[in-house]
Formats: sequence, structure tokens, C-alpha cells
Amino acid sequence: MTTIHQIKTALLSLVLLVPATHAAQIEHLEPAFWWAGMKEPKLQLMVHAKDIQQAQVELNYPGVKVTGLQKVENSNYLFVDLELSPDVKPGSFELVFTQNGKTLARHNYNLLARQQGSAQRQGFSQKDLIYLITPDRFVNGDKSNDEVKGLSEGLNRTNPGGRHGGDIAGMQQALPYLQQLGVTQIWPQPLTENNGPSYSYHGYAATDLYKIDPRFGSNSDYKKFVSEANKRGIGVIQDIVVNHIGSTHWWLKDLPEKSWLNYNSSFHPTNHARTTVQDPYAAKVDAKAFVDGWFVDSMPDLNQRHPLLATYLIQNSVWWVEYANLSGIREDTYSYADKNFLTQWSKRLMTEYPNFNIVGEEWSANPVVVSYWQKGKQNSDGYQSSTPSMMDFPLYYALLAALTEEEAWDKGWVKLYEALGNDVIYPDPTNLVLFEGNHDTARIFSLLNEDRDLYQMAMIYLLTAPRIPQLYYGTEILKQSPKQRDDGLVRSDFPGGWAGDTVNAFTGKGLSKDQLQAQQLVKTLANYRKNNTVLQQGQMKHFSPVDGIYSYARYQDKAQVWVFFNKNAEAKTVDLNRYSELMPANARFTDVLTGKTISTKGKLELPARGSLMLQLKP
Repeated sequence: MTTIHQIKTALLSLVLLVPATHAAQIEHLEPAFWWAGMKEPKLQLMVHAKDIQQAQVELNYPGVKVTGLQKVENSNYLFVDLELSPDVKPGSFELVFTQNGKTLARHNYNLLARQQGSAQRQGFSQKDLIYLITPDRFVNGDKSNDEVKGLSEGLNRTNPGGRHGGDIAGMQQALPYLQQLGVTQIWPQPLTENNGPSYSYHGYAATDLYKIDPRFGSNSDYKKFVSEANKRGIGVIQDIVVNHIGSTHWWLKDLPEKSWLNYNSSFHPTNHARTTVQDPYAAKVDAKAFVDGWFVDSMPDLNQRHPLLATYLIQNSVWWVEYANLSGIREDTYSYADKNFLTQWSKRLMTEYPNFNIVGEEWSANPVVVSYWQKGKQNSDGYQSSTPSMMDFPLYYALLAALTEEEAWDKGWVKLYEALGNDVIYPDPTNLVLFEGNHDTARIFSLLNEDRDLYQMAMIYLLTAPRIPQLYYGTEILKQSPKQRDDGLVRSDFPGGWAGDTVNAFTGKGLSKDQLQAQQLVKTLANYRKNNTVLQQGQMKHFSPVDGIYSYARYQDKAQVWVFFNKNAEAKTVDLNRYSELMPANARFTDVLTGKTISTKGKLELPARGSLMLQLKP
């Protein structure tokens, strides 16, 4: 087991230099420490110090050797290639930097022991319910880090786009609530340092890829949070960004090479033409503008084709998985990065952790576009991915259409029915992550026109579809937003997360009757799913929509769970003979939401604008 002493020693070693003639002050050495026993034997250290480029590097430790030194345009960087033998022991060794026989610096480097079973860790899967959190807006558990000296943006809860004070301590305090709700995986938006002058809370403009933002807590706080979550049967998925960084990242004060950023470090906006990556007719100029273009000038776009930068980014992801004991990675703006790098990156992670899981964000309603990126897809251009999962934007949009459109031969439920039929193009559709909303979309309750009946249908579908479900924080209490994108309001504070809140979703104080019922609905569904292998592993059979009614079953061996949706303003009677290929005659069910027994005798009564979720009785 890694000890706190070892970690502290590794971090302090960044500044422990032995005085020497012309001593070099090592400003950064990353990764700060590593582990013995990793599958990949190669390790590359990035050393940043004044004129360090001309240095030679020596070390004396069994199982570790220097295999090369690589230089870049900037003489203040040196990349040190190490090779670790499979049987290297945990311990520390001294890196000695010399030039012309004189010692420039000495640096103590630590190889830590891996946690038992680290390589075999289980990633998130269909067994899980993922809960997405905007950390700054969830719970303020530590007021002492609301304002941090040296960071440019302070607390301002009155500003929808400002810092509100939520932190890691707050997420840790909320663990009992999340466990009771039925959550088994937590996905916080990025927690790494975002030392920007404004809008820094959202986390996607990192200024230090190895450091938790002090306004959220420390690296050790994050590690402890994951450990406490694990004790409650909850894994943690880290939100990682390899496409871009923040414009105040420490690299930009002394960039290794201009070629580390696309368009030679000058701002050139992306065209967002995501299909150009796989379009056989796309012009090269358009494909380049998509991949190499910047989102905004405050988010410089990284050139992952640079081999040193690629290695840096890959090692950073592995480092966080190993250090924090993660169960997954959510990769932001997935297709905007170089696609060959993405294969290299994901393959390294999945080789190191064969049971791990990674989900990519490809924001497209087109399943052809999304399926291109999933591991196992045989693409016509020969491209092969190693990323196991993708966010299921196509099914998300189909669900919204099914619930909000008037029924017709080509509208309403048929949109969802046909969208699920597109599963034939995915290598593993059940490993896709289906969501009801996220930090970039309007709140689903608002999109459904604040209709409780439609909301219930959405929650039932989310938690019974053959997917990995993801819930956005506050959906369980009917949080609302404008229908048009408004980041500040979509990511509004979770009630009860701040001292003095008059409404507290954790205790139920001040919640309306509708909110309490919605919270109980999600809790019932999530915990039922958590303990039901049919919904986790079972097969799916659905029946084409008829007269505003859509129905399907999840089944495994003799176990069956049936779902019926009725969008009509009046009750409907369903003839169950239609389902005889799967449903036994005169079937008896337990209503999952009420616990009542339902005897069918060949017919089933569906309430007006209602939904039924039924478990077949033996």
C-alpha cells in the first residue's frame, strides 16, 4: 500500500536540491513519482529548469536505467527516458543532473508500491448508475478554501458564472445521500487547477494537469474522497481533457515548443465539423480546421501528434488512475483530438487496466458518427479505437423527441423505437452511457415542459434501457433551467449544499410535494436496478408503438421486467396476446413502483399519461 509518508516525500522532492556550483532550480519534474510493477516499462520525465537541456542524467538503482535524453526548442526543458524492469522494487533513487563534470542538481525520485489488485480494477459497467456533479455547485464542505491566495478568481455566489464554493469535502459529505439514492459511480466535472481570471469553476481549462484546484481541495483530499466513496460501494470517474488546456497554464509562460499547440500556437477557431474525421469526401482543410482548431482563444488546442506531448498526456491519465484509484475516465470533446493519438491513449489505459472503462464525449445525434469511436467497430477507413464506451447522444435526442412530439407514424415513440434499432451499428451498445442531461444541456424537467408524467417516463426509460445510465445532479429533485443553453442556471447550486439554505434536498426540508415524489421515484428505480441483474445484464425486446403506447421487456432466463408507456390523455386497455412470444399466458406481476400485485388475465389496464414497470411473478 502507498503510504502518506511516501507521497509527501515524492511531492517535497520537487524542491529538494543539493547546493552545487551553478545549481539549477528545478521548477517542474513530472510525473512527480511513479509506481513499480506497471505493465508499461517505459517512463518519460519532463524536467523544467533554467538551461537544463544540456545536462546529462545519471542514476544508480537496480531495475531502473536511463535510455535516452530528448530536447525541444526551449532550452529550459529536458525529457528523460527511463526503463523500469518488471521486477523493480519500490523505493527511491537520486537523479543527478551534470554538465561538463559539474553537478547542476540532484533530485530524489520515488517508485511507490501499487495497491493490491490495481491492474485488475473493475471499471464502471451496466451494473452502475453514474451521478454527474458540477463540484463548485454541489456542496460547500470547507469554507476555508473559498478564497485561495495566488488564484485569480475568488468567491461570488451572486454571479451565475462565478465561483460558488462547492468542493471535494462537500462531495464527501454527500456520500451517504448518494449511496441511499442508489448511485454507484460519481463523475465530477474536472477538478484540476483552473487558475483563470473568470469562469474557472467549470474545470475544462486546466492550468496544471497534475494538481487539484486548491479551491476544491488538495490531491490528498481527492484521494481520500475516492477511498471514502469506495467504502460505500461507489466508484469515481475522472473527467479528463486531452484536447486543450487553459490559456494561463504554466506551460504557456515558457512553452516547450510552439508546435505543442495547434496552428503554431496562434488562435484559429474550430469549425466543429465532426464528420470530417470519417467522411470519405471531406476536404483536408476542413478536417484540419476541426481537429486543430481552438474552441476559444482562452483554450489553446493541443497538438497530440507531438510525440513528447502525447506521452505526457498518456502518462498523466495513467497517473491519476493509479494515484486516485479511479474506476473510469470520461474524456471530454473526444473527437476534437487527433484520432491516432486517441487510439494510442486509450490502448495504453486499457492495456494497463484490462477491466477499466472509458467513455468519450462525441456530441452527435448521428449514431454512425458516435459508433465510429467505439472499440471493436470495423470502420471502412480501417480506423480502430480502443475506447470501450461513448456517450449516447443519439438515444438521448430520440428520448426527448419521443416524449415531447405528438404521436404520428413518424413522430413520437417511433423515434425512440427506431433509434434503439440502430444498435446494430455499435460493437457493444450496452456499454454506451445514456443520460437524461448534463452540464451542457438544459434540464430535462424543463425540456419536458415541467410535466411530471413525462418526467416519470424519462426516469423509467433511463434506468431500464440496455445502457449504462447517467443522472445529472439535481434531476432527482426536478431542477429547472431555461430551455436554451444557460450554463450558469443549468449548473445552479444544489439546495442544502450551503449553510443557511432554506431548502435542503439532503433532508427533504423545504422541498415541494412534487420534488419529494420525484426524489423517491429515482431512489426506488435506482435501488431496484442496483439489485436486479435483469436490468443490468438481461436482453431487450421491444414492440413497435401502437396508438400512443410503447412497451418493452428486459429478460434473463425466466426473469422478466416489463415497461409500458401510455402518452394518451385517457386510460387504455392492452391485449397481452401481442406479447405471447415472451410473456406467459395470464401472467402475474409486481408493480415495481407500488409493490402491488397485478393479475392480467390476458389484458392490462394502462393509466392515462401513465407508465407501468412490472416484474414477472414466478
